[in-house]
Amino acid sequence: MRSRINFETQDNSAEIDMTPMLDIVFIMLIFFIVSTTFVRESGVDINRPTSSTAATKEASGAMLAITAQGDIWLDRKQIDLRMIRPTLERLKVEQPDIGVIIQSDKDAKTGVLIKVLDQVKLSGIDKVSVAAKEGAH
Repeated sequence: MRSRINFETQDNSAEIDMTPMLDIVFIMLIFFIVSTTFVRESGVDINRPTSSTAATKEASGAMLAITAQGDIWLDRKQIDLRMIRPTLERLKVEQPDIGVIIQSDKDAKTGVLIKVLDQVKLSGIDKVSVAAKEGAH
């Protein structure tokens, strides 16, 4: 005799436990947030001078900008010259290997650039670059 299987009485509910997958996703999210280095942009457009020896570098760290009028920008905010050093010291605590790229407008005064360079060096940051466009003079 053939036995009949009653499909209505069998429990066909197959559930997948999502908890381990969610744990892994959250751990990965935390890992990427912690390991990400943030680039702080200057927040202002600068007409950089051209240089025949300029080399392309990847932006890493803070970007300071000096406008033609002598205004200094960091992280999309105008900053006073006296606030550069304490701000960069705080950033250096957060990211010990931080570098600074200074974007100076070609019409900016050299004295302002030198004062900004001094403040960056006094903050303890060794990796400092001045941005220029590639091309002939």
